[in-house]
Parts: sequence; C-alpha cells; structure tokens
Amino acid sequence: MGGPSVRFAVNGSILFTELPLLDRPAAIAASGFDAVEFWWPWASPVPDPAEVDEFCAALASAGVRLVALNGYAGDMAAGERGVLSDPARIAEFRASVPVLASVAERTGAARFNLLYGTGGSDAVADANLAYAASVLPGTVLLEPLSQVPGYPLRTAADVVAVLDRVDLPDAALLFDTYHLTENGDDLLKVVAEYGGRVGHVQVADSPGRGRPGTGSIDFPSVFAALADAGYDGPVSLEYLPGGPSADAFGWLAR
Repeated sequence: MGGPSVRFAVNGSILFTELPLLDRPAAIAASGFDAVEFWWPWASPVPDPAEVDEFCAALASAGVRLVALNGYAGDMAAGERGVLSDPARIAEFRASVPVLASVAERTGAARFNLLYGTGGSDAVADANLAYAASVLPGTVLLEPLSQVPGYPLRTAADVVAVLDRVDLPDAALLFDTYHLTENGDDLLKVVAEYGGRVGHVQVADSPGRGRPGTGSIDFPSVFAALADAGYDGPVSLEYLPGGPSADAFGWLAR
C-alpha cells in the first residue's frame, strides 16, 4: 500500500506495548523495520541519566534509528496532553528540553513533537516553542489531536496559525491522518494547502485508530499527494495493533 518510496517507522509507544519499553526496539527491528519513534519515554521531565542511557543503548543494540521523539507531555496516563502552553509548568518544560537535545545528539533524532496542552496561554506556548527551537537540533512539531476535550489544536489550520504567529524556521505541522480525519479535515485538501508545512507524518486509519485498511482513509492517495508536495521524510505507524503487534504489518507491501 505504501509504495517503494515510502519509508516507514514504528511508534514504539503505541505498538509493542505488550513488551517492556527497552525490549521494543529489538522487537521492531525483528519485524523488519530500521526506524522508530517514541512518545516521551519517562515519567518525569528530567529522568535519571541512567534511564536515558538505557533507552539510547536499547536503540543502538537493536540497530534502529530514532526519527522522532515527543517532548515531555505531563501525565499522559492521567489524560494530560502536553505542558507547552501551561504557565505553571514552564520550568518543567524547559528542564526537559536539554534531555531531548541530549538524546538527539546520541541518536540523530531530528523531529520533536511538543504537545500543546489544554487551558494554557498562547504567549507561553510561543515563548516555549522559541526556546525549544533554539536548543534542539532539528524540527519542532505541533500536532492536532482528537478526543481531548479543550485541546486547542484540532485542525491543520489551527497548527498553521500558530506556526505563522511564532514564525520559526524550524517549526512544522505533524500530519497525523487519524487525528486530522477525526476532527473533520480532508487529508488531500490539507496536503494541497499546507504540504510545504508538513514536518512529520503519522498514520492510523479512521474510525478506530487501527492499521490502514480498517477504516475509510484512502492511504495510497494520501501517500501520493504527500510525495507530490515534496514530503520525503519517514511515515510513522502509530496505530492500535488489534492483536499481537508483530502481526500488525500484513497490510504493507514490503
């Protein structure tokens, strides 16, 4: 379905969760992939250095490249989805950014997804984005989310409005097929209008957030449109496996 030009990565925070975190890179490699992404892998904004060492060592031992990493997003298990805009958590956010930079230096990661959070301040988000962009060696990403009450970035246009406001050369749209579709965006229209603003792509079908082919999204057309728009980065698989993760890749023509 992807075609020979699509380079896939696997999100190890939604796939292979039946395994401990540090075992997932090797399992992903065993499934035939050489690139991964993760959400923030630790419970705190500044993890113990040994935890960072173990994470980077697991990637290196598995022989996989880390192509993207989420920034610290608060307590995801409790429903938090980012601290970027929270005035009460500026210190937490800024303390976490050098951790991202350290992982990037050790792994080559160059895409960093910074979840906006709810009930915050645009001025705080703008300042934190500028700080992150000044420290991180790559592209900072903003992602529309669905199913999160009060989350202010729901459509591609919402993200682009922030990107235009902050006017940072190393900030871009995270194009997530599931969230955009769930929030009513037409994916092909988004690519036609904002294809040049896309810094990273994640895929899951809609409805259901399953693998491509389980919902209504026309993925071959989406992949072709992204290629025509000049996107040549990785496409990360960020879907619910619906069973053992190792069995979740049969839809791929590889």
